[in-house]
Amino acid sequence: MPCDSLRHHRRVDLRVTRDPPGGVPVSRESALGAASGGATARERRFRWLVDPRLVTTALASVAVVVAAGLVQVSFGAYSMTLGQAWAAVFDPDVIFNRQAWNAFLLGGELPEMSQESLIVWNIRLPRVVVGAIVGMNLAVSGAIFQAVTRNELASPFILGVSSGAGLMILLVLVVFGGLAAFLPLVAAVGGAAAFLIVYAIAWKNGTSPIRLVLAGVIVGTVFGSVQTALFFFADDIGVVQSAIAWTTGSLSGTDWEQVRMVLPWSAVAILLAIAGSRQSNVMLLGEQTAKSLGMSIEKVRFALSGVAVLAAAASIAVAGIVGFVGLIVPHVVRNLVGSDYKKVIVGCLFVGPALLVGADVGARLALNPVQVPVGVVTGLVGGPYFLYLMRKQNSMGEI
Repeated sequence: MPCDSLRHHRRVDLRVTRDPPGGVPVSRESALGAASGGATARERRFRWLVDPRLVTTALASVAVVVAAGLVQVSFGAYSMTLGQAWAAVFDPDVIFNRQAWNAFLLGGELPEMSQESLIVWNIRLPRVVVGAIVGMNLAVSGAIFQAVTRNELASPFILGVSSGAGLMILLVLVVFGGLAAFLPLVAAVGGAAAFLIVYAIAWKNGTSPIRLVLAGVIVGTVFGSVQTALFFFADDIGVVQSAIAWTTGSLSGTDWEQVRMVLPWSAVAILLAIAGSRQSNVMLLGEQTAKSLGMSIEKVRFALSGVAVLAAAASIAVAGIVGFVGLIVPHVVRNLVGSDYKKVIVGCLFVGPALLVGADVGARLALNPVQVPVGVVTGLVGGPYFLYLMRKQNSMGEI
């Protein structure tokens, strides 16, 4: 009898109700949960954003960017005291001036401002902003490529994107000089075309992570050899120096035009990367597991790769080929916040700018008045760190 009573109560508790005409069957518990627990479910969905490790990483990275940015705007050919430089940064006549922001972000006419504010806001600060955006893009691009290939060594450089962009830059500078005005667009197209070639080479009834990496190495090697050969056809030493600056990565000479150029594409790429973080997590489980969960592997892999190419190409278009950022930053972030790709992508949005803006301070001021390409500094920092990481971990390769 007690058992019969228990069954009766269970039937009552689990009875099925319907929404008004045409509604779908829902359990009583689901109906009650939807009425009272929806907000709690939403809170749980975004709880990872307040993970102490992620918050600490973000705050520390912001502090590095702010400190490096203040150092960047405080020194230069035009001499001013630290007080004058910082007063120009926080000048309310600029910060709260709609015409100034219209000039910075939309290309309008600059309002009248003091000479210090003009130098800081129109010459020095854009370099910091471009560095932050480029670091963000390269870090996110590297993180996505590492998820797509399930390989810790993947990056825009390894998968041929950087080599394709560099080759197109050299072709324009050395052979098709008339297209120099379209150099950023040409770089972006070259990076995208190179990855399509890599994807085509890797395709054999579908692709695989190892074939993508091997195809990227092949394409990168061939394109790198062609780049080296093109230097022998350059007669003007200025062209050679400009080409070297592009192929090693440099933020010198950047202004608000570069910010306007890179910002829209970066915003699209970052939003898509965050939206695709769940698919990245599933792909890291392996192809068989992902297929068993109903994922179309090739479509997702190609779509995520497209997002990574967009982010990398946008960066290459304004700063050239900056090495090691896309390779190193995802490793740093995973060590700091864990392997959940929602946290990894968000962490890359903070750590990438911290690395690149900090490196650019060294590139600009270490040998003042000579400016070293920022890609040289990221290589000097990233190489030893990667060696340390390789020695520390027992195995490198698959994530």
